[in-house]
Amino acid sequence: MKDYWEEPERKKVNAKKIIISVTIAILVVAVIVLVALYITNKTFRNWVDIQVFRKEISQEKVATIDLDEEQTANVYAFNKYIGILNKNKLSIYGSTGQEEVVLDVQITNPTFFSANRFLIIGEQKGQKLYLLEDKEIKWENKLEGNISQVYVNKNGYVAVIASETSYKSVVQIFDPDGNALFKKYLSSTMAIDVSISNDNKYLAIAEVDTSGTIIQSNIRVISIEKTKTDPENSEVNNYKSEQNKLIVSIKYQDKANIICMYTDTINLIENGQETVLFENKDKKITAQSINLDNHFTTIQEESSGIFSANSVVNIVNVDTKNTKNYTIETAVKEIYTKGDMIALNLGTEVEFINTGGWLVKRYVASQEVTNVTVSNSIAGIIYRDKVEIISL
Repeated sequence: MKDYWEEPERKKVNAKKIIISVTIAILVVAVIVLVALYITNKTFRNWVDIQVFRKEISQEKVATIDLDEEQTANVYAFNKYIGILNKNKLSIYGSTGQEEVVLDVQITNPTFFSANRFLIIGEQKGQKLYLLEDKEIKWENKLEGNISQVYVNKNGYVAVIASETSYKSVVQIFDPDGNALFKKYLSSTMAIDVSISNDNKYLAIAEVDTSGTIIQSNIRVISIEKTKTDPENSEVNNYKSEQNKLIVSIKYQDKANIICMYTDTINLIENGQETVLFENKDKKITAQSINLDNHFTTIQEESSGIFSANSVVNIVNVDTKNTKNYTIETAVKEIYTKGDMIALNLGTEVEFINTGGWLVKRYVASQEVTNVTVSNSIAGIIYRDKVEIISL
């Protein structure tokens, strides 16, 4: 018979499980605190970037490509490579500074543009044109007229702005295999910039008419598909700006939206309507760029004392209209942008930040930086006698 007066057996406490649970909880809280400090405390964030993430790199610790001081070398970063064009030879280097391939490119005065794995090279005021895919020449061509600007989208569709005797500008389009699709002749306006949509359906041309007493800018949108069957009616829209408003550059974003940079505003063409996203009026803007993926950036100088000023980098998401800020306690000499990357030349330092507003890499030199070339994953610091490579 069971003894009801017998005390029930007590459960044993698992001390090991309690210790593990408490340790995990402490670690979670510590991580949350550290992340919060990293986000909100600039001094702490700078220390972590340098000491933990090793985001600061000195001039002595980077891979270097030597240049001949007596020769003019044209340096351009694309995809994950640094290309150096000299004496009709394009030498392509990887992130370690080793030469990987040399291509015959019969161009002496190049204009470059790259997107994704494609690089287009044209002879400025000449006729030669080359499209590279990764490290190989995909096609080459010789055009009529004199090339002033080249463009390629992420899928390999190419647009070229040239001038011919009877026209101020001619815009010619090629498919990824080098087949000429069509030409757009502009007799009274000058093409300032071009962009092809990411779905390869539309060509946008930024034009300026300076023939009268006022400046007239407009963005012409052409259906690439319609040019094959009905070229006379291939124009789907023509957005005319206010009088005396000067267009500088355009860029197709996702969803077939077009970001437009004027000298005084940055506008967005969306669903057939053009609206102002940013206005320079009453702001000390030292630089701005729309050459980013679904973002644009402006640098605004703000006084921080009697003889000092900060540079505030504003990074605006075109879709959400949200803005990220990155503040530097000095003036920015030059800005270079590509894809998701923004390079800020501060003199003897270059800071690379992404469109999220975070520092990716800081390069510290012992001499003044004169020029920078940047892609999404690699950058070149260009000096007279060498190129220093930064992996991003």
